[in-house]
Amino acid sequence: MERIQTATLFLIPNVLGDTAPLEVIPMSVKKNIEQLRYFVFEKEKAGRAFVKRICPSVPQDKIKVFLLNKFTESYEVEEMMKTLTTGHDLGLISDAGCPGIADPGAELVAKAHQHGIRVVPLVGPSSILLALMASGLNGQSFVFHGYLPIEKIERRKNIKQLEKNAAQHKQTQICIETPYRNNSLLDELVRTLHPNTRLCVACDLTLPTESIKTATVAQWKKSNEDYLRRPAVFLFLKD
Repeated sequence: MERIQTATLFLIPNVLGDTAPLEVIPMSVKKNIEQLRYFVFEKEKAGRAFVKRICPSVPQDKIKVFLLNKFTESYEVEEMMKTLTTGHDLGLISDAGCPGIADPGAELVAKAHQHGIRVVPLVGPSSILLALMASGLNGQSFVFHGYLPIEKIERRKNIKQLEKNAAQHKQTQICIETPYRNNSLLDELVRTLHPNTRLCVACDLTLPTESIKTATVAQWKKSNEDYLRRPAVFLFLKD
């Protein structure tokens, strides 16, 4: 596919919580946002608020906003692509962290590549990589599974299989959960995993309330941590 040089899809990182953007996001990201007038958000209110915080000089009434989430129709994605193919740079911003990772933005990125559009990922916080860095688990081989099954029997079966994979391949297993179900997932992991399996919970990353703990499952059984309604990443490895 011949690359179209007249437009660029910028993948713009967002903060992971309520923190000043320039404390965790490079100045280069701010400079890129200042030049953009076309954006893709998951939620318009949250996306506009982020742009206003990091670049108050960008006129909110002059920017064009597209929404990309689970409700987006295919024709709407084509409208986003039309913006790029007609020569307008476009900024894709996730609700939190880096777009395209555990995020619906991957669909737009894939289409950009299909059309020969230049894709530029900008540096910023990724909760998954930050958690892996701080876990002390294997960073050479790892798998991110997103959300585990909700139904208890299926979830328990899934956790056992992931633990088996971790032991067989020496591979860190990573997952996330809706914040209000964090404690439920932690309880299930502690009940299901082998006592010697190492389990890490990385919570509120980059925030003042940041908490990162790695311990054996046997040690977790003696603790009483509360992760309710706090963004968290769960990692485990059976040596």
